[in-house]
Amino acid sequence: MNTKKSIIFIINPISGTQEKDVIPKLIEDHLDKTLFHHQEVFTEYAGHAAELAQHYANEGIDIVVAVGGDGTVNEVARSLVHTHTALGIIPCGSGNGLARHLCIPLDPVRAIQLINYCQIEDFDYGVINELPFFCTCGMGFDAFISLKFAEAGKRGPITYVENVLREGLKYKPETYEVEDVSGARSYKAFLIACANASQYGNNAYIAPGATMKDGLMDVIIMEPFTALDAPQIAADLFMKTLGNNSKIHAFRTPSIHIHRSEPGAIHYDGDPIMTGTDIDVHIEHLAIRILANHEAPEDKAQPNQVLNAFSDFFNNINNVREDIGRDIEKGGRKIQAINKVLLRKLRS
Repeated sequence: MNTKKSIIFIINPISGTQEKDVIPKLIEDHLDKTLFHHQEVFTEYAGHAAELAQHYANEGIDIVVAVGGDGTVNEVARSLVHTHTALGIIPCGSGNGLARHLCIPLDPVRAIQLINYCQIEDFDYGVINELPFFCTCGMGFDAFISLKFAEAGKRGPITYVENVLREGLKYKPETYEVEDVSGARSYKAFLIACANASQYGNNAYIAPGATMKDGLMDVIIMEPFTALDAPQIAADLFMKTLGNNSKIHAFRTPSIHIHRSEPGAIHYDGDPIMTGTDIDVHIEHLAIRILANHEAPEDKAQPNQVLNAFSDFFNNINNVREDIGRDIEKGGRKIQAINKVLLRKLRS
């Protein structure tokens, strides 16, 4: 009796930051052929990954692996929800938020070797205005930064933090009416983020305590902040301490309705889109099957990666300090002093 599982690798040749031409050879060398019948297919246009994944799910394929960045992962994953077909990930992006949360190795060889264990588990996913997301969605400054990040010529944590520091000085907060199972409240906020998983990517933790198995999203509301607050907020994102920041309100809920006075941008897993004044977000509980890491719990800390990201941030922040200093004048010297204190704290 043949007990091999069928597995398809959907490879986006232009997404992310890594070359994909070597991936088929790595699969051939490291995938256990006694366990799987496999095939690789390359995407040819935007949205093709979602179409292919839907086709293979309809065909009853056991596992579809997304090979690319967060956008490719989202495309494949949203076509597999509420099906028997499981999602696998070979992360090749700049952020790799879902892969990092699930402790899937960023090295392609190790990610392929992980697939050989074939540990499949059920996880939650989220929906914002009918758009599935698997890590985070948001609005306000969150979505505005996603627009800026998408427009940037380079990727990675430094670009993200530079945009937070620069654009946070200019962004005008909005007033939101927020309603969940406990009632309705009004907030003036820079951003509202709804997190199914713990991080945006690049080890930037918007919701350090989030889990993808509890049927709840972590809602993070960030109050307006000044230029002097920005470095500490950036530090808290990487140090998994954002919940301790006085500018943050956080709670958990299975669903939420948000009303704002003007239409604007939202984002789902970092992809921005314009929408109207009313926004609905909810969690679909244990509705997607994912190949998980058999050795690690969700979102196991990676201290070296976090420290390296911070070291890169503080080593490169001088590239933008002059611009920031012109915008905030006297506050620039204060930010420099805060940065030095934070760096000493990280290295201690």
